[in-house]
Amino acid sequence: MFVDEVDIHVAAGHGGAGALSFRREKFVPRGGPDGGNGGPGGSVYLIANPNLNTLLNFRFQKQFEAGRGGHGEGSNRTGRKGSDVELQVPVGTVVYERAGEDVVQLFDLTEGGQRVIIAKGGIGGLGNAQFATSTNRAPRRHQPGLPGEEKDLRLHLKLLADVGLVGFPNAGKSTLIARISAARPKIASYPFTTLTPNLGVVGLSGDRSFVVADVPGLIEGAHEGHGLGHRFLSHLERTKVLVHLVDVSSTSGRDTVSDFEIIARELALFPGRDASGERLVEKRLLAAANKIDALDDPARLASLATHLQARGITLYPISAATGEGVDQLLEAIWKQVAAGRERDTAPAAMAPHDAGLPRVSRHTGSISRSPRHTTGLP
Repeated sequence: MFVDEVDIHVAAGHGGAGALSFRREKFVPRGGPDGGNGGPGGSVYLIANPNLNTLLNFRFQKQFEAGRGGHGEGSNRTGRKGSDVELQVPVGTVVYERAGEDVVQLFDLTEGGQRVIIAKGGIGGLGNAQFATSTNRAPRRHQPGLPGEEKDLRLHLKLLADVGLVGFPNAGKSTLIARISAARPKIASYPFTTLTPNLGVVGLSGDRSFVVADVPGLIEGAHEGHGLGHRFLSHLERTKVLVHLVDVSSTSGRDTVSDFEIIARELALFPGRDASGERLVEKRLLAAANKIDALDDPARLASLATHLQARGITLYPISAATGEGVDQLLEAIWKQVAAGRERDTAPAAMAPHDAGLPRVSRHTGSISRSPRHTTGLP
């Protein structure tokens, strides 16, 4: 089962209390204070696991609490540290915190093995031994432990893919991804066969490869939540290239130009943006006229080609079922993907990605926070 959005509650452990104790030993008068410090509470961490592709593990268990620190004891014994909690999430998970009426984005886990702390354990209290001075040799002061952080979080998974396939239901997206990759999505001749996104890795000659996401079919009004579009359009935000599939056969009973314009309008109206601020409508776009093996009216293909030529968009006639024209489409996709990767690795492109987000060291797990920003839920 594919789950891409969950709400959870996390609580770090409280710190242990410092001890009030004095050394009592035979033949040792005025032994002095020896109360130990309390142990720190456990923290809650998120770890990006590249082997996961869903948030299903959080569907039924939504409360996570780290262990509390042990209390300090006499003989200057420090309390034990509370046990940490490490939560495995898929790469591409965005973490939001509810802060009153606002929703604050905390982290965007885009790399495998990335480890961030989302709830820090409380600090242990000081024992009375820490307050001994030359003028106060028998202090009775000691501290309780501090409480750990508690947060209400929303985890939202946005798939990491280079290419996103878009189009009306039954345009042939699942058939295409099954032909060009090892993915095996459900394929049938009725609308909304695909209910969850599918990922496939496409391998080309010369050790070239890219990841393709097959997003459930869009319909008019998808940006407002109609059909399955609004929920899954966000999975296209991280893509570099969009491939718009249009069914040019007569089986759909729709006009090809109208099909293209409706989906293009939905992409333009969707408010989501990627880390660089790019909207879906601003992404690199290729168009593919699918099902040419079943083309019974050449005028349908000609009218679509003329319309796209006027918009400066190249059309690739293909048949996902037979493989005709697919190789040419893949080479065109690769050129756009390579250009997108080169742009993303440019120094100027790194600044917007990091703006407002904590920067996490993969070696130490430490975090340096930039000013947090407020955003709406996806």
